[in-house]
Order: sequence, then C-alpha cells, then structure tokens
Amino acid sequence: MRIIVEEDYESMSKRAALFVASQVILKPDSVLGLATGSTPLGMYKELIEMYQRSEVDFSEVITFNLDEYYQLPHDDAQSYHYFMKENFFKHINIKEYNTHLPDGMAADIEEECRKYERAIESSGGIDLQVLGIGENGHIGFNEPAEKLNVYTGLVNLTEETIKVNSRFFSSVEEVPTKAVTVGMGTILKAKRIILLASGEKKAEAIRDTVNGHVTTQVPSSFLQLHPDVTLILDKAAASLL
Repeated sequence: MRIIVEEDYESMSKRAALFVASQVILKPDSVLGLATGSTPLGMYKELIEMYQRSEVDFSEVITFNLDEYYQLPHDDAQSYHYFMKENFFKHINIKEYNTHLPDGMAADIEEECRKYERAIESSGGIDLQVLGIGENGHIGFNEPAEKLNVYTGLVNLTEETIKVNSRFFSSVEEVPTKAVTVGMGTILKAKRIILLASGEKKAEAIRDTVNGHVTTQVPSSFLQLHPDVTLILDKAAASLL
C-alpha cells in the first residue's frame, strides 16, 4: 500500500486527477471505476480542466460507478446519476453509452445487480478504481457488518451513514435507507485502486485502513490485501498515521 500525503484538499485533488489522467493517456480505452460524494469533486474538476486543455481524451473510456441509492429517481438532484452527469460526464467527451451506474429504480433489483456484474466482467474488468471512504470505513456503500457482499447487491445503510449523508438532503428523513453497491470482491478485482480522503473526520478510518486488522467492521481494511493500492490524503486525513 502506497501512501501519498498532500498539503491540502486542492493538492490532493490534483494528484488524484494526474493518476486518472495518466491511466487514460497510457490506455485510452481504460475502464474506470468511479466514486461520488464531496471528496472526488475536486478531482473531477481538475480532470475537466485537463480535458479542456486537450491534455486527456475520454472518448474511448468506459466507466462504472460504485453505487446508487435505491428507489431514488435518476433525475433527482441527490441521485448519483445526476451527480455524475452534472459534475463530470457532461463536461468531457465521454460517450453516454460508455457510462454505467447501478439502476436503483430497476423493477428486479437482483437481476439488475447480476447484469451490472456481467457488464463489468464483459468490459474486461476495472483498470483503475477510484474510492472515497466513509467515517466508519465504508467504501462504496459496503458498510461495517458481520458479513460483506462479494458482488453488487442491495444493502441497508447504517444510521451513521444516513446521518452523514443528510447534509445533502433537506432532512434526515429524506435520505434513502438502502443502496445498490458494488461488492468488496468486485472492488478488489480492480487492477489498480486509489483511495482519496480529506479532513480530520476521516483520520480514524484511514488509520484503521492502513494499520488495523482486516475486518468486516472496517470494510476499507480489506484494501491491505490488494497488491496495488495508493492512498492520496491531505495532511488532516493522514494525521493519525
């Protein structure tokens, strides 16, 4: 596990963008695993600016997002379909049919999850997976639990995650209680992984990811088992290492 500590969020975002851009430049048809949330926003902004300067071309790139809320319409401002379109996809030259997110509105959610796994597999697998991390060590929506999903599936969100995510909604009652998420086994099949973390609130989770036991109670600790993981942190997130 490689650890890169940057001075602040802006520097962390620029370093993460360089990682992603380098992957795409070296392999123009890269399959990228993408994340949502506030942490990768700076990285997406940097990648958009690099595209606008003709430094990177996304025309052949395929993407798979980690997760989506269950039963939240795609055009809802808090859905991850909406997030990705507004914050990244509509600003670059990626083909819409090459972008994939789990469909939390699917009538048969189990079949949707199986279909998503098949799509990842048929694309050749994830070349570079971008991850954020929750304060409780969740990655994607793989929450601390006695057991973790291996493959894409429907999961219950913890009260802590619902509370943290309520800042994006009008009230905590509006936050969905379930989500569709790519499982830990699928995440760990990615050829390369980068995990981004910013701020003191993430410091304990980062400490447990790097130095703790591998446990389902800290899903991110499973990254210790992967041969090519890079953590890109700001100083606050790295403060307990």
